[in-house]
Amino acid sequence: MRAPRLLLVLLAVALTAGCASSHVLTGTPRAPIDPAQVRIYHGPPPGQYEEIAILNTSSGALTYGEQNKVDSVLQKLRTEAAKLGANGVLFQGTADGERSGGVSVGGGVGRGGGRSFSSAGVGVNISPQQKYASGIAIWVANPPPMSAPQPAPAPGN
Repeated sequence: MRAPRLLLVLLAVALTAGCASSHVLTGTPRAPIDPAQVRIYHGPPPGQYEEIAILNTSSGALTYGEQNKVDSVLQKLRTEAAKLGANGVLFQGTADGERSGGVSVGGGVGRGGGRSFSSAGVGVNISPQQKYASGIAIWVANPPPMSAPQPAPAPGN
């Protein structure tokens, strides 16, 4: 009974380890805010800003599709910045992880207690390639107003 429990614990650790975000403080953190209030900047924001931390994250071990991976890392950067009270992330870029998929074949033969036994197995790794992202958590003194999403045009227009 211990083996299945151990397997579940190891699986949970592996899945959460692949999703971790981290930061290195370079300034003074503030009170946490809602991640929805954190803006992603692809260049320095207008006006003054204060650096709070360097952020690093990954898309996670089970995220499929390029857009889903980018959405995942951007949301994780927002969440990590919000924990530090930053209202912005100065996006530094993304990188793709190494491909680790493949097929493995194994087999074995043994003898014990006067009996012979053999086994064979095939393993397939379909893990997607992770996406990594980095940014700088910042506090923008007077951020420009966040634009509301525009409604989609009516069909035929």
